[in-house]
Amino acid sequence: MARPVKNRVVNNPPKMYGFKPFGMALCDAETIVMHFDEYESIKLLNYDNLSQEEAADLMKVSRPTLTRIYNIALHKIAIAFTEGKTIFIKGGNIRFDKDWYKCKKCFRLIDGLENHIPCEGCTRFGQDELFKLDQQIINQ
Repeated sequence: MARPVKNRVVNNPPKMYGFKPFGMALCDAETIVMHFDEYESIKLLNYDNLSQEEAADLMKVSRPTLTRIYNIALHKIAIAFTEGKTIFIKGGNIRFDKDWYKCKKCFRLIDGLENHIPCEGCTRFGQDELFKLDQQIINQ
């Protein structure tokens, strides 16, 4: 019997939902789903330039598990680049380290309700303009 998969910690969710190729008809582009933990591994190792040990510690996984997550992410990026597929970032066995919200109008990420300030030119400032990035959204 296999061990249950532990939730991986995502410290900073992506600002976007994914990427689309250009130079081809988007209706022809298939979609690849990249999980939040795969995105986080790319961000920590390549953007933040952390060691695998540091990144694994932040995500609360072992270094070999981080390597597997990272290799899956790289493979998905390679397929998308080579075959002109759209990358959509969602899902995975993850938990956020904080309460993250996103504005329904401008899609800005907000780290906790206490950090919610009106967007420039906002005429309807309030909590109803936000949605929480939580397990219900993550596991869709």
